Amino acid sequence: MITSVLVANRGEIARRVFRTCRDLGIRTVAVYSDADGSAPFVGEADVAVRLPGNAPSDTYLRGDLVVAAALAAGADAVHPGYGFLSENAQFARDVEAAGLVWIGPTPSAIEAMGDKIRAKELMVDAGVPQLGRLEPDAVTAAELPVLVKASAGGGGRGMRVVRHLDDLERTIEQASAEAASAFGDPTVFVEHYLESARHVEVQVMADTHGTVWVVGDRDCSIQRRHQKVVEEAPAPGLSETVRATLHDAARAAARAVDYVGAGTVEFMVSGTGSDEGRAFFLEMNTRLQVEHPVTEEVFGVDLVALQIAVAEGRPLVGDVPPPSGHAVEVRLYAEDPADTWQPQTGTLRTFDVPAGPGVRVDSGVEAGSEVGIHYDAMIAKIVAHGPDRLTAVRRLGDVLRRSRVHGLTTNLTFLRAILADESFVAADLRTTLLDDRLEAWTAPATDDQVLHRCAWAAALAEATAAASGAKVLTRIAPAYRNVPSAPREREYAVGDDVLTVAYENRGGRLAIVTDATVTVLDATPTRVMLDVDGVTETYDVAVAAGSVDVDGPHGSLDLVPVPRFVDPSDVVAEGSLLAPMPAAVVEVAVTDGQTVSAGDVVVVLEAMKMQHTITAPTDGVVTQLSVTAGSQVESGAVLAVIEGENA
Repeated sequence: MITSVLVANRGEIARRVFRTCRDLGIRTVAVYSDADGSAPFVGEADVAVRLPGNAPSDTYLRGDLVVAAALAAGADAVHPGYGFLSENAQFARDVEAAGLVWIGPTPSAIEAMGDKIRAKELMVDAGVPQLGRLEPDAVTAAELPVLVKASAGGGGRGMRVVRHLDDLERTIEQASAEAASAFGDPTVFVEHYLESARHVEVQVMADTHGTVWVVGDRDCSIQRRHQKVVEEAPAPGLSETVRATLHDAARAAARAVDYVGAGTVEFMVSGTGSDEGRAFFLEMNTRLQVEHPVTEEVFGVDLVALQIAVAEGRPLVGDVPPPSGHAVEVRLYAEDPADTWQPQTGTLRTFDVPAGPGVRVDSGVEAGSEVGIHYDAMIAKIVAHGPDRLTAVRRLGDVLRRSRVHGLTTNLTFLRAILADESFVAADLRTTLLDDRLEAWTAPATDDQVLHRCAWAAALAEATAAASGAKVLTRIAPAYRNVPSAPREREYAVGDDVLTVAYENRGGRLAIVTDATVTVLDATPTRVMLDVDGVTETYDVAVAAGSVDVDGPHGSLDLVPVPRFVDPSDVVAEGSLLAPMPAAVVEVAVTDGQTVSAGDVVVVLEAMKMQHTITAPTDGVVTQLSVTAGSQVESGAVLAVIEGENA
């Protein structure tokens, strides 16, 4: 019987496993890097062991340190979560060699399926249909597009589409570097890429007594950079014939490697409805998936509890529980969809996602958490369950509308747009849908009038706070002026835009200038009530140094007060290439004085286990190159300056 579990992971999945362990009365052990020292998952464990360093290669990918931590803390079992070492066969062997219980599939099954090249060969023998693998040196223009994919990992890392033959060699190099950083294995392979298909996966659970459960299927077609954004169960719109084909193939895949524990068999399905095509095997993930909550909600099971039971040698009893209803999950990322998905870092001033009946929130953060550069950009998963798909989608959309997340840019508004999209609501799903709808989904979700109302709420709250905090003349009303003159103005930055609003004191009360349809009903340092053409709107406001957070009936907004005077030292030279986020420099492709053309690679950065290429915006000459490979840069740091011909 397992009595103490070390989770060889961090963030959301560590907290998720700890929750089940608490329900089962099992003691918990965390491991943490220096960057995660104050993370919520560390405090939630019964005990925690530090892994010195920050980079995954120094901490969570060091199997020897993780095993030593388990022994030192008195754990008798290890749960790998997902990512990091979860699909590392040697780590599983090391855990078992140390006398610990491995809560996962056998090392031989991990090895067979973890090497995606070998896995495809095994699936041919098992009769599982699949796409053919291509030799990189032999790819022709007629075979494009192709997919470059890491053999040892998942989660979209080390995975890139190539549409131009000239890009293949460099893409393989970049994908290999990402794979080495994320999984410790640089091996990649190339296969055909289906432009318009669905990504459907099947959940399996197997015990050591020969029983293999197929616990339904999930659709994961809404993806960016091959990283899933929205998942749902069951996969909507599949015919019973295709669904049965998928389930049978998944069961055959599990039996082919004598699988034990939780795993996911992933497929591409070409076409739906009357034009339904074939299902092609992609890979088998020999671990718990990020999106497992939608399956749990639909089938009423705890997959982590089942993993632990199987690891203890207990059999799966009876049949798979019958499904009930529909569940949809979205992944909340610290990233900016409107700015090429740049990962974001900083402190979460507010994190309030309302859970409740039919709504589940699995998060790795809380208010005050620091989101850094070293790990994945996902900060939470938000799941809604309902008796049918429409109810689940509508319920999830409402939760996202009422969520309050401040302090750094996230994809929250983007997720709202997805759930409101007609094609998504109609379950017209395909892997190209996100790219097809990108412009619409990243368009400003708030019109100009609403933005100005949020800015007025911020300005009025700031004015009220300033008046209430005054040391003298505290009975003077906010915005009062001894000699009436022009109204007071306040400027706020919202992304690249600046909002200017005006207000004044009229007879001892605050009033809005330039919009007669909006009247101030009440204003305090934390709440502002406006009358908009007879409709009362309430805005909650949090004023801090350098920021004002506003939550209103139309959603949330982070405002940055614009200073009246600009420090000359903050002005950068024209043509400056700035770091879009804190990151490590992995490659400098130019030298000072080198002539470059628009689009040439200048610097390659790495943040949150993804590489980001900084290119020359125009033809010119490289000057003021200020970084070297291996160095760290802060957000906004000048990497180099490209001086154009007319500079």
